[in-house]
Amino acid sequence: MDILHLVDRLEELFNNSKPIPLSRNVVVDENAFMDIIDQMRISIPDEIKKAQQVIAQKDRILAQAQEEANRTVSIAREKSERMVEKSDVYQSAQSKADDIIRQAELDAEQSQHDADRYVVDTLAGLERELERILAQVENGINSLKPEETEE
Repeated sequence: MDILHLVDRLEELFNNSKPIPLSRNVVVDENAFMDIIDQMRISIPDEIKKAQQVIAQKDRILAQAQEEANRTVSIAREKSERMVEKSDVYQSAQSKADDIIRQAELDAEQSQHDADRYVVDTLAGLERELERILAQVENGINSLKPEETEE
């Protein structure tokens, strides 16, 4: 179950609770409240699993980018070696091979950068969402705690 849905249910339970006259306290159905809290405890590990999946996806993307870069460099080297065999066009071939290698390295760096940016953006979004949820949960808990009397 989605943690946001559970937070909404917790808020709805609070909003539908009966107020205690002349106080800021409300009477909450303990069983319903505890049921939602239990479901939240179950759902939060799912959110963490999603974050781990994002990290695993980042690792796969990085590995694919590195493999593609290696393959491109290898192809560029093979092409340049074949061109060396043709002595009359050696200089031109060497120049093209160097350009291909440089472009492959630039492409690999760009792929790496894009993958890192995607993962950072995704994790930052997840972090913001988790912070927002945590704040809502803390607010819900704080609003449900009885006010302590000063002595």
